[in-house]
Amino acid sequence: MDESPEPPGGHIRIGELSRRVAVSAELLRAWERRYGLLSPLRTTGGLRLYGAEDERRVVRMLEHLAAGVSAAEAARLTRRELEESIPTDTGPAPGGEALAFTAAGDRLRRAFDQLDETGANAALDRLLAGFGLETVVREAVLPYLHGLGERWQTDGDGVIAQEHFASALLRGRLLGLARGWGGGYGPMALLACFPGDQHDLGLICFGLALRGNGWRITFLGPDTPLATIAETASRLRPALVVLTAVVRADGAALGDHLAAIAADAPLAIAGDGVGESDAVRAGARFLTGDPFTAAARVAADAPAAGPPDGPRRLG
Repeated sequence: MDESPEPPGGHIRIGELSRRVAVSAELLRAWERRYGLLSPLRTTGGLRLYGAEDERRVVRMLEHLAAGVSAAEAARLTRRELEESIPTDTGPAPGGEALAFTAAGDRLRRAFDQLDETGANAALDRLLAGFGLETVVREAVLPYLHGLGERWQTDGDGVIAQEHFASALLRGRLLGLARGWGGGYGPMALLACFPGDQHDLGLICFGLALRGNGWRITFLGPDTPLATIAETASRLRPALVVLTAVVRADGAALGDHLAAIAADAPLAIAGDGVGESDAVRAGARFLTGDPFTAAARVAADAPAAGPPDGPRRLG
């Protein structure tokens, strides 16, 4: 049972704020940390609680971003407008953050293409420090990897080295960010790739996004036997088991194993290698969208509390 006290009147946790403003909790935390946009209360246990003023700031921040203003400038304008009661129809002036992101993204792509480890890590450092994981993955990493897939159609084996190099480097960096993601008191997600599937970058991103929403992560990684997943789910009783496949998985042949997992814990499947029909046969949920969107939906559907000694069912 969740023993944390109810938030004081008018204040909410970051998950609820995220739901109300349709901005991921990770991005809200980044705006708070980087720009001082939010001013949460802190409980004696260290929990951040957000009020109506924080919600107004996020809404105004989104309006500035929609007008083409850089994130840094949008945050500055928002703070000034709401703290000093300056009229909100002041015309914002665009900044140079988009140019900085484009330049750093170009450096990252060149470093990947040239198999330049030092350059790739430096570009990633700059991107992550300035823009946060969600933005970097959505706007720089995924487009590059998708571009490699398109280049493979014409260049064939010529891009295999770049794909392996970029994937290995990114996997190491992402798992570095994932240190400690199994700790805490939130619901647990058990994550694994289907048997034979080695592509776990999206799954790691999904786990990081869920962690940003307060979940605990147990990560089994690529090419995991379904029997191992079933045994682990039976022992840990997670709130959710998520399996992904990038290459085609034979959902029909694996149906009995998947159904066994789904009978013991809530199950979701995702990736280009599986389809909604596979999920239906297994009694599983089919996750769509990028890893951050899928994680936000899962977190939004999760109950606020549940018994620690049994699985929590999602809607």
